[in-house]
Amino acid sequence: MVERSLGGGRLAALLPAVGGVRPAYRHLAQAIGDLVLDGRIALHVRLPAERELATALGVSRPTVTAAYDLLRESGYAHSRRGAGTWTALPEGRAPHGVARVLAPPESAIDLARASPGLPERVLAEALAEAAPRIAAHTHTPGYHPYGLPELRAAVAERFTRRGLATVPEQILVTSGAQHALTLVLGLLSGPGDRVLVESPSYPNALEALRRARLRPVSVPVTDDGWDAEIVESTLRQAVPHLAYLVPDFHNPTGLLMPDDTRARVLRAARRSGTWVVVDESLADLALDVPAPLPSAAHAAPGGSGQVVTVGSMSKSYWGGLRVGWLRAPARLVTEFAAQRIATDLGGSVVDQLLALHLLGREAELVPARLALLRERRDALTAALAERLPGWAWRQPPGGLSLWVDLGAPVAAALAERALGHGVRIEGGSCFAADPGVFEQRLRIPYTTPPETLREAVRRMAAALADTRPPSPSGSRPRWVV
Repeated sequence: MVERSLGGGRLAALLPAVGGVRPAYRHLAQAIGDLVLDGRIALHVRLPAERELATALGVSRPTVTAAYDLLRESGYAHSRRGAGTWTALPEGRAPHGVARVLAPPESAIDLARASPGLPERVLAEALAEAAPRIAAHTHTPGYHPYGLPELRAAVAERFTRRGLATVPEQILVTSGAQHALTLVLGLLSGPGDRVLVESPSYPNALEALRRARLRPVSVPVTDDGWDAEIVESTLRQAVPHLAYLVPDFHNPTGLLMPDDTRARVLRAARRSGTWVVVDESLADLALDVPAPLPSAAHAAPGGSGQVVTVGSMSKSYWGGLRVGWLRAPARLVTEFAAQRIATDLGGSVVDQLLALHLLGREAELVPARLALLRERRDALTAALAERLPGWAWRQPPGGLSLWVDLGAPVAAALAERALGHGVRIEGGSCFAADPGVFEQRLRIPYTTPPETLREAVRRMAAALADTRPPSPSGSRPRWVV
């Protein structure tokens, strides 16, 4: 187990004031337990020594001692003689399930997948434009392990235009961002290696880590975003081999990592020798702020060689277009291509030609997509405020979803009941790096039309009012994107 610790000042900053509350120790224990459940304190982290926390909070040491005793009794902490007190979860809290492919019932509104569709007109125009090029390629073998040269050049030029100078030799075209991540994990890590991940995070990426038998080391992403000091200390203490981050309109919170935090994280990763994998799948979806620079552009001179950036067409254009890419040093791209050949000789030429056409229309298509998402986000937030006023969220500056606080750990039960009311949605624990947390959270995408979102909220409100017991936990397969 990686030995990570939380200082008294850092924990005190996360806790509400306990002065004047009686009994103070019970209030303190409850507050720490809530932080663990909300993922704001990771599991297996050493809590401050009793005297240190008492000083930071301005309370007596017996108050902290009693609070720690209560945490141990309720299962939110355990102690090792001579080693301190560590965060935990009570026995019996079910870990989140493995994502499995199963289509929702046709009558259900599907809110488990945050992926917008592509207008038929745009697809028809792309097919018409690509048809002559497709015909020309039929006279070739059609295998391109690195990707079509013209698409590699277009993606490289796109990085350069966004502020990160890139040449085609640094680009490998993949069958989506998930494929790119799998290639990175296969080449740059091995079973048992530690990987720093955010919590919450993208469920399919977390599942890829588990299947590669890697050991996730989580850092919290709270409603206030990333705590650079916690990320730095985790890199220093755990020395992970890789770090997987979604800094651009983070999935599921929609938050944007500040530029200074990106620079600090990259400096700390370089010191610890950690490869940083940046998932930019949502980087185009800047709804209320300017589009961000690529994270690798914030690296110190020479530091971007430890950064691999992955992206795709899925969120900005269409998930059915299985085209993604990774950007890395040219020598690594050659190794990724060699690894790819063992399982995938190359992506679809047709899909790559369609992607080339769509990227060429980026200045037209992306602003239209952003306007549509703003309209749908407004419809969702208005419906939630009207029908479920007890729920809370912070409006994200971009991305595809709201990260909603239900106020109580009822997300799993609500998801079960909601399916009976014709809405498919996943509870927050599906996005947790540490099993059993975020039970008071829901990710609600705003990728469907406004009238559909309003109906979905009406059905969720009815499900919340439904007092019938849900079906047994774990009986419903998951498919989250």
